[in-house]
Amino acid sequence: MTGNSLAKTPQTVDVAVVGAGIIGASCAFHLARRGVRVAVLESYEGPAMGSSGRSFAGVRAQWTDPVNIRLSWAGIQTYRDFATLHGVDAGYRPLGYLLLVPEDRWAAQLAAVELQRSLGVAVEVLSPEEAQRHASFVPDGIGGCTWGPGDGVVDPHLVTATYLAMARDLGASVSYRREVVSVDRRDGRWELATAQGRVRARQVVNAAGGWAGELAALAGLRVPVRHVRRMVFAGAQGAVERPSPMTIDVASGFFLRGEGARLLLGRANPAEAPGYTTRIDWDWLEHVLASGVRRFPWLAEVPIDPTASWAGTYEITPDHLPFLGAMPGAPGWINACGFSGHGVMQAPAVGRLIAEEAVDGRAHSIDIDALRIERLAETGTRGGTLVF
Repeated sequence: MTGNSLAKTPQTVDVAVVGAGIIGASCAFHLARRGVRVAVLESYEGPAMGSSGRSFAGVRAQWTDPVNIRLSWAGIQTYRDFATLHGVDAGYRPLGYLLLVPEDRWAAQLAAVELQRSLGVAVEVLSPEEAQRHASFVPDGIGGCTWGPGDGVVDPHLVTATYLAMARDLGASVSYRREVVSVDRRDGRWELATAQGRVRARQVVNAAGGWAGELAALAGLRVPVRHVRRMVFAGAQGAVERPSPMTIDVASGFFLRGEGARLLLGRANPAEAPGYTTRIDWDWLEHVLASGVRRFPWLAEVPIDPTASWAGTYEITPDHLPFLGAMPGAPGWINACGFSGHGVMQAPAVGRLIAEEAVDGRAHSIDIDALRIERLAETGTRGGTLVF
């Protein structure tokens, strides 16, 4: 897929979306649907080649704060109805998410469940014994478990490609191998230079994923987003008989789920240095398996298939929450970045909200004020995320 080329230099549009991952693609579609002239600029040679294409593809509505619950639940409902809405099956499979919550966090988890339910999300509260019907684990230290039957997985490649195709059908330009090398503000517009020419836009949507900070720096702006590697290890084909839902040992951060006849598993390395790499650190596998086997002893019998394992990066912010909305002091600059591993599940809602921000002057279908970049000057708290 090569997309459309930039027909002339400079090209003038209403909005330039930088990044053709799942967030940029959703933004482009929703903007074009509002009648906006859109140009998508992507440095890779195709869509979803950064974090989106190397993600774990999970979607969950089990969050502890209202805005993330709303964003993710809206995304899940869109993926569930994607074929009806857009004529394409998004690959949504409600495999469920099972959270194994330690005793010292169980009271907070129960409060989160009440909030989730109040916002329309179906969540079950299970004892460790009841949860064994979903996954076999050692219950030591577990205060309780929660099960989200609507949580699951989607196909991020297909979703991204579909959003971009629909955006093009609505008149958007989608261009690959178009790395932005400089950004200037002239005569009330942003001017983005690439090796193939310049694009002038009234507004810019920064959907550059882990490169969002670098893009912002070209414009003299500070948007603290960094790449941090995440690795997924794959068990040998057919090594497990029982399909596994997404299961997270909250205390350790270890996670696993089934993918057909395979088992996928991983755990974030808290000492991982920022930086972009898709190379697997095989030394880290020993730590992953050690934490996993303590909770899931049967994992000791599952051989790892190096050829099916992979690494990608999360686009991490200081509090592991995204930056959404207008950039203070930079008219026409809109952030849609820093999702810290949660962009796939929130992309449908984010695209709609960014279109509202650009066209209506402010996002309104969901209150995103808690996710605006101004929060960094107000708080150092991490918010209600699960980091894995």
